[in-house]
Amino acid sequence: MRKIKCIIIEDEPLAVNVLRDYTGQVPQLQLMQVFHEVVSAREYLENIEVELIFLDIHLPKISGLDFLRSLKNPPAIIITSAHNNYAIDGFDLGVADYLLKPISFPRFFSAVTKVIGNLSEQSTARSQKPINDFLFLTVNRKKVRILFDEILYVESRKEYVEIITPFKIHVSKISTSELEELLPSSQFKRVHRSFIIALNKVSSYTKEHVEIHGKLIPIGRTFKKDYFNS
Repeated sequence: MRKIKCIIIEDEPLAVNVLRDYTGQVPQLQLMQVFHEVVSAREYLENIEVELIFLDIHLPKISGLDFLRSLKNPPAIIITSAHNNYAIDGFDLGVADYLLKPISFPRFFSAVTKVIGNLSEQSTARSQKPINDFLFLTVNRKKVRILFDEILYVESRKEYVEIITPFKIHVSKISTSELEELLPSSQFKRVHRSFIIALNKVSSYTKEHVEIHGKLIPIGRTFKKDYFNS
């Protein structure tokens, strides 16, 4: 069974306990972490990708809605709030559902089922795409064909990525996460929040670095377990 990775961002202990209990009752959900404010949650999301966030609105320092507005490519969001006056703002921001506290399990399950269905449809659509050995990316205002077999690694440069090949470096305005979705997972792996590597181009590695064409690429702390268990 495919597990949907999720996190909870909630500062009320009772609400955290309820959401933790409810997620544990849904086999398709894998609760990764609980956060009581958005600063530490954002830092976590820079290293780990999740597919679903249970997000409170009234949080310390930064509100849940302001946090959501700051995300460039947010995962599915289910708002959990004691106030219904933010519902329109939430749905304008594309949230999957808006749960009013106290949250009943049937209502929680209905919202989660909706998200599971949407993610399943997206996964099916991706799997039905024709399999190619290349992709087209916008480079210098034109679409450039890049062969998967030529890619050594990808490095993030804030709003841009550099696709490194033996012949040249392609610079494209796309996020690392978006590009990761376009690359076949059997050939490429993300080993750091800023790096995606071609597995068959690795010449050596330690628990700290991967070497490709003489370039030492760091393995992020949160990616080490995934990399060495593969």
